[in-house]
Amino acid sequence: MNTLSHLTILDLTHMLSGPYAGMLLADLGAHTIKIEPPEGEGTRKLLADSPDYSVDGMGAYFLTLNRNKQSVCIDLKSVQGLALFYELVKTADVVLNNFARGVPERLKIDHATLAAINPRIITCSITGFGETGPDPDRPAFDIVAQGMGGGMSITGEEGGAPMRAGIPIGDLGGGLFASIGVLSALSARSVSGKGQHVDISMQDCQLSLLNYMATMHLMSGIVPGPMGNGHFVHVPYNTFRTRTRWIIVACLGDAFFTNLANMFGDERLQNPEYATQPGRWAHRHDINQFVQENFDRDDCENWLAKLKEFRIPAAPVNDFAHALGDPQALARQMVVDVPLASGGSVKQPGNPVKLSAGGAARYTAPPPLGHDTASVLRERLGLADDALAELARLGIIRLPAAG
Repeated sequence: MNTLSHLTILDLTHMLSGPYAGMLLADLGAHTIKIEPPEGEGTRKLLADSPDYSVDGMGAYFLTLNRNKQSVCIDLKSVQGLALFYELVKTADVVLNNFARGVPERLKIDHATLAAINPRIITCSITGFGETGPDPDRPAFDIVAQGMGGGMSITGEEGGAPMRAGIPIGDLGGGLFASIGVLSALSARSVSGKGQHVDISMQDCQLSLLNYMATMHLMSGIVPGPMGNGHFVHVPYNTFRTRTRWIIVACLGDAFFTNLANMFGDERLQNPEYATQPGRWAHRHDINQFVQENFDRDDCENWLAKLKEFRIPAAPVNDFAHALGDPQALARQMVVDVPLASGGSVKQPGNPVKLSAGGAARYTAPPPLGHDTASVLRERLGLADDALAELARLGIIRLPAAG
């Protein structure tokens, strides 16, 4: 996809939230240059030795998050390395980082410094709690963001302990909103001609995702708790066990419940008190028990066929194998082959953004450490081979290993 191919991003990120933002923009075609320290970004080492989750010395984290990127190794803590980075900033549109608050200033790569070099530059920082307010310096990882953001308090079984989401939505939410923020700043720049700074707080992102539930609390003062997979209005709206796999049924409204009762042919569900939502909610535990007893009689696949026949919103609870093998997902290129520098490929989730004029999605290999140092510095800064060799000798940059 070449939608953002006119843009250059300098990606200083590590771990998950920042690299995910960079990956999203790179998947949309942005020329994304991963700036790494000479020893490499720390995520390169995660799972790198795992027999199940690594290939070519790279673990699943790095393989996924750094596709469609180039790798340039520069020591930003050195005067000469910082000068090289500043030269790259002159050619770039966006500088993305997820360092702790204050680190960009200490490294002299904060927005004020970079804007003096390139007034059109857009910088984006993803931190746990943002760059303002009374307590911005607290360290944060995914589970911290989930806990502080409120969503964890409503996740889990009713009356049980709080449960984090299985997907790291604290980190991924930060990356998602960062990419939206960057694109918004780019749009504004097309009018004003000036760059700006995007300040993303993982806590802010989690609070935004509370959405209408936050409004309900702010209106009423009621503090909700976990409800398992059930709903606070609709019944039955839950997961149910079958002879094979778990299944989801979501009866939003009277008509769907009537269809469900007719499908089962269970007289217990024909109770007149169940005909409307207030009655179903009052008897939700009985209804869920009756529905479960019916689902116990057959396999998931057979029930799905019947639920489809009766036009009842339903789905299987897919494990990864079923989810990533689903014909609809495959037809929409949500499992793709990403090439490897050594040859072959690795399967990964595809790009969910489908644009009618964006062109076909394309993927390039996650880069070996320093793979593009020479080519990027040569093409963008005009450095000759002898200059590159001297910088490498001094430890300012790292060139790819020979062969």
